[in-house]
Order: sequence, then structure tokens, then C-alpha cells
Amino acid sequence: MSADDELADLAAQLGDIAEVLADIAIDQLRAATDPDDPDPKGAEALERRVTRARRAVERAVAILDNGTAAEDP
Repeated sequence: MSADDELADLAAQLGDIAEVLADIAIDQLRAATDPDDPDPKGAEALERRVTRARRAVERAVAILDNGTAAEDP
């Protein structure tokens, strides 16, 4: 397996991780807006951390895929 193939596989794995992080962030947003949640501020803070991590992973995917960093949305 070539280095390019290995990097493409790694980029795909990181893409999957970014999707999982996005799902977690959405769950935390739901928790932050749930009136029954005992710690909405904690859920909001966790959502921000997870979103930052997802963006960092997405930047890594962009770098591996085409050699340049993606802009933050």
C-alpha cells in the first residue's frame, strides 16, 4: 500500500470521526435546550468543545486529502 493510499484511508477514518463528533454535538445542543436537563450550561460548553474538535478533525482531513488546510466555516 502506497503512502498516498494510507493517507487516503486515514482521511476516511477521520471523516467518520468527524461525523461522530457532529452527532455528539447535536445531542448536546438538544440537551442544552431541554427544560428538564439538570445542567444545560454544561451541555452547551461540551457542545462547543466537541464542535471545535470536529472542525480540527475536518481540517486534518482536508490537509490529508489535498495538502491544504480548509477554512473554518
